[in-house]
Amino acid sequence: MTPHISSKKEEIAKDVIMPGDPKRAEYIAKNYLEDYKLVNEVRGMLAFTGKYKGKKVTVMASGMGMPSMGIYSYELFKEYDVKNIIRIGTCGAYTKDLALKDTILVNGAYSESSYAKTQNGCEDKLLLASSPLNFYIKEAAEDLNKHLSIANIHSSDVFYKENDNFKELYRNEGCMAVEMESFALFHNANVLGKRAACLLTVTDNLVTGERLSSEDRQQGVNEMIEIALESILHYD
Repeated sequence: MTPHISSKKEEIAKDVIMPGDPKRAEYIAKNYLEDYKLVNEVRGMLAFTGKYKGKKVTVMASGMGMPSMGIYSYELFKEYDVKNIIRIGTCGAYTKDLALKDTILVNGAYSESSYAKTQNGCEDKLLLASSPLNFYIKEAAEDLNKHLSIANIHSSDVFYKENDNFKELYRNEGCMAVEMESFALFHNANVLGKRAACLLTVTDNLVTGERLSSEDRQQGVNEMIEIALESILHYD
């Protein structure tokens, strides 16, 4: 147990799929897992452990933002000996080259956040996903005949910005889209010698102003969920 997770150590799998929304964690468990069990509900941050095609997996929410992701991913890696975390989430595109419902496999997360520097003095602004996990995710997508866009993204501390500089981030840093958690996840994986990856569904485009309807959003998210779950079958 930790201050934020009430599960017994054996109740958490070595492979974790991590959406931000607790309701999405519950949705995945109910629709994709067999013999699943609720193993955490502290602060409403739901976690379920079950089996996907015979392989044990935990689906746990991270909450929103890097501080929340930082807490839960660190405790999972450190206290529960989790080996692999795949974040699945939604994002806003910084370019017309990404269409709504596209699935992004994150290569690296750029951030101006102080998370890494505060955590252990790391001053890197671009942190990379784990290459082995990305390789297995690509294999799973190929098996499912699903297209992935490989991209660097922006992990932001702020959702509502008074002066949005997304065009500058796209032009100068190569950020193709924005979300709010991956930078902290990748940092914790680096610090603790674990593996982390991130899949994102494009739900809106900051250039065109387009947004997905709730129905289309779920369809896009389902494809991302299936790729993430299939990928855990590709590694030990």
